[in-house]
Amino acid sequence: MNVAAERAGNAATVACDQDQDALRVRLGGDWTLRQNLPGAEAVSATIAAATAARRLTFDTSALGRWDSGLLTFLLGVHEAAQQKQISIDATGLPEGVQRLLRLATAVPERGGGRRQTQRAPFLARVGSGWLALSAATSETVTFLGEATLSLLRLLTGRAQLRGGDLLLLVQQAGAQALPIVALISILVGLILAFVGSVQLQMFGAEIYVANLVAIGMTREMGAMMAAIIMAGRTGASYAAQLGTMQVNEEIDALKTLGVDPIDFLVLPRMVALILMMPLLCVYANLLGISGGFLVGVGMLDITPQQYWNQTIAWVRINDFLLGITKSIIFGIIIAVSGCLRGIQCGRSAAAVGEAATSAVVTAIVWIVVADGLFAVLTNILGI
Repeated sequence: MNVAAERAGNAATVACDQDQDALRVRLGGDWTLRQNLPGAEAVSATIAAATAARRLTFDTSALGRWDSGLLTFLLGVHEAAQQKQISIDATGLPEGVQRLLRLATAVPERGGGRRQTQRAPFLARVGSGWLALSAATSETVTFLGEATLSLLRLLTGRAQLRGGDLLLLVQQAGAQALPIVALISILVGLILAFVGSVQLQMFGAEIYVANLVAIGMTREMGAMMAAIIMAGRTGASYAAQLGTMQVNEEIDALKTLGVDPIDFLVLPRMVALILMMPLLCVYANLLGISGGFLVGVGMLDITPQQYWNQTIAWVRINDFLLGITKSIIFGIIIAVSGCLRGIQCGRSAAAVGEAATSAVVTAIVWIVVADGLFAVLTNILGI
């Protein structure tokens, strides 16, 4: 029986013939991974059909170059021969192949060592998912309770909080975030003004672009855009920092020393975002209104005085306070999401990346949910 894989160049070939009780496998050509190598299935079928064979030999006189592709093929042949209880004579193989084959077959494969691809039953998957959800919910509720108690300890002066760490985190979450918040806020203001002007020009009401931008930024977009930026920038950073500490067992070391990780690691990050998010929200509001001002004055023939008067006349203090209140809630969500995913991080580098990604996704989802709840409450209360 002959099996060959034809390819340009010195193609790899394999042939099998039987002489009394011996089965000979002849190998030829280049057995490298770049070649279209024959599989071991045809040889295995020949071995299974050879009822009189008691010994397996090899002829490699025509063999050219070889690499791990040849060894993979021989391991398949070796397994088929063992199943038929046929002895293997490897003296015909190159010396390097013999050594690698002995090394590969020196220790038998551990039972259950191969990855099982069998899919669990539907009810088992449902049960596993429910248990995982229950465990995650329990961890989240526990973490929220510990964070709340840590904030209460801070108010009573009993929290293990270092002022130097807090100042550094305030700088990272505040001053260092100003450039990206400024860029996004101006662009959002420009977009709101431009999109609004396209519709308002149809009715000759271009002046109301100032109302649209001012109310939209102060009530919604200022806090929302600042929160989304901080979720991707600072929330992911918190998750990566705490996740790396989890990998290096630094959090376990803090517990061993009697230091509460919530007070020492989570509390300063929460306080930093609670303090900085209202300021970033006001900053985003002003720059967003400035972006709308550029469109209104530059494209719609509105004078600077008209735009300013229209903005002042329609923006209420309640609009600013609503945006600032939202920003505080959003800051708590970002800090809790980042720190929670960091504390839950596994013990590998891949787990750190997954924790950072999960922190951003969690924060953004809950920011949108919280904003929706604010919209419903403000409509009910008439704010």
